[in-house]
Amino acid sequence: MSLRFSCNSTSFPQQHQVRGNLKSSKNLDKVRNLVKTVGVPSLTSSPLESLRKGNWVKLICGASFEDVVDIRNLSLVYTLAGVDCIDCAADSAVVSAVNDGIESARDIVGLRRPWVMISVNDDEDLHFRKAEFDPEDCPLDCSRPCEIVCPASAISLNEGNSTLEVSDGTNASRVLEGGVITERCYGCGRCFPVCPYDNIRVVTYIRDTTATADLIKRNGIDAVEIHTSGRQSTFFEELWDGLGDSISHLRLIAVSLPNVGDSTISSMNTMYSIMEPNLPCFNLWQLDGRPMSGDIGRGATRESIAFAVRMAAVKDRPPGFLQLAGGTNAHTVDGLKKMGLFQTTSITKNLKNEILTASLPNSLHALIGGIAYGGYARKIVGRVLSSMQSQHSVARIEDYPEHLLEALREALALVGTVKSYDPF
Repeated sequence: MSLRFSCNSTSFPQQHQVRGNLKSSKNLDKVRNLVKTVGVPSLTSSPLESLRKGNWVKLICGASFEDVVDIRNLSLVYTLAGVDCIDCAADSAVVSAVNDGIESARDIVGLRRPWVMISVNDDEDLHFRKAEFDPEDCPLDCSRPCEIVCPASAISLNEGNSTLEVSDGTNASRVLEGGVITERCYGCGRCFPVCPYDNIRVVTYIRDTTATADLIKRNGIDAVEIHTSGRQSTFFEELWDGLGDSISHLRLIAVSLPNVGDSTISSMNTMYSIMEPNLPCFNLWQLDGRPMSGDIGRGATRESIAFAVRMAAVKDRPPGFLQLAGGTNAHTVDGLKKMGLFQTTSITKNLKNEILTASLPNSLHALIGGIAYGGYARKIVGRVLSSMQSQHSVARIEDYPEHLLEALREALALVGTVKSYDPF
């Protein structure tokens, strides 16, 4: 059964809202110098320009990932690395965490602000689900493969006493405690097949449209991404209509869809026809090749690149920038280069997007606007965050400059494959 989730009104923890005078902190000089040395974009380079040039980079925090401490620190690191957009859950606490991270980064170095995007779904979608199980159903001698395979460290099990009352004077039985850390679970599903006892359940949900529209109208949100299967236009239209005039507040509308074969283009054209009469801004098609798999290895990016190759060859696709996702990692740019798709240009279609870009120098833009990095981007920086938190508990990464410098190097190495930064 699917549930409808409203946007959470919980605010970001107060200790993470107070920022010191970071520009004057000598401890962060190495961070500032690194940003300047590699030539991270400044205020002169906008997210829109990046899309047109084909060097747009989006950080995907995760449509279901709601750990505000990690999200805040990830947003800070990747803002310093020069991403153009940060995509997160449609939850007010999460959006606050993203914006706090962005502004803290800009307190360190005066970079331009990346766009903040929230993700919603029109129907059941694997990006909008959580794992769930009762740890007391698990045998004590279980090898706990769910803990091992979870890329988000969202499962934690340890031994404890049973919650059942013991009336005969005997000692309470030992059981496993803990389970899924809900805010960290982002629904990758890797734990489901490995459970030896089939104890893990999936809980799916659909973001509440009215709550999402209200959230968009608040400050700090620049874009919305609609996750859809591409097979059912009725649900897509209901969501689009439900967002109402909130879309007038946005700079970008993205639609994330999988490769559904021969019907992909017709589905895209149908969705564009639904949006077009009330589309106040640019639109983008996120090509979700192999969802939530970028952290697995080199082979994971093949489906994403294959999807891009197919879409780039289609002449009758609807207007909108194309952006890769799903399986993207450090090998994605090399794959695009081999296929001749990295920052190659084409003529803008003579429809709404050309009208919107009329103020720009010419109608040429990149065939592939850019790349979104999710699991892989979180993994490489997450290793540093985990190390820092194990030493300092809950912490702002800028308070520990050596950790920030290490995390920033990881982020720059990834973002730099698209941005073509100078070596560092």
